[in-house]
Amino acid sequence: MTAVEITPEERARLAEALLGALDPLAVAVRSRATGLPEGRMWHGEPAEVALSVLSAWKLLDAEVRRLTAVAAATAGSYGASYEQLGAAWGITRQGARKKWPEAVGRPAARPGSLELFGGSAELVQDEAAGGWCWTAVGADGSTGEAAAGHPTREEAAAHAGAFLAGHA
Repeated sequence: MTAVEITPEERARLAEALLGALDPLAVAVRSRATGLPEGRMWHGEPAEVALSVLSAWKLLDAEVRRLTAVAAATAGSYGASYEQLGAAWGITRQGARKKWPEAVGRPAARPGSLELFGGSAELVQDEAAGGWCWTAVGADGSTGEAAAGHPTREEAAAHAGAFLAGHA
């Protein structure tokens, strides 16, 4: 995908549309913050009015970020890769993975075993509890376990590995 550029005319139309969308939000934010009726939005100290507008832009920015993540996840659900997401956003594949870590589906992780530091651990997905658990026997004979609660197989493996390292 090639880089998308915006023309000056498109930028002007976009600014007009964004300001039109922002105005009711800025009025509502200022009214709630000051207790003034919405019709008196522009009455008050200029800095206070400008800060109300800034607060509304912050809310709009958060919503744009949320909708951007939804768009990335939608693209990922249709098979887009992190490389493609990055190209569309003008960042690297790694940047896209960091920005939208859940956007691209991964193959389902399978239960497995670890053999580290002379010990072993079994990793099991507990779908009923909504997470991964592990049981381990360290090289020193100590046993350990974690109930489901690790959101990913990798996190459960890291905790099991740390246990095995501590009981080498």
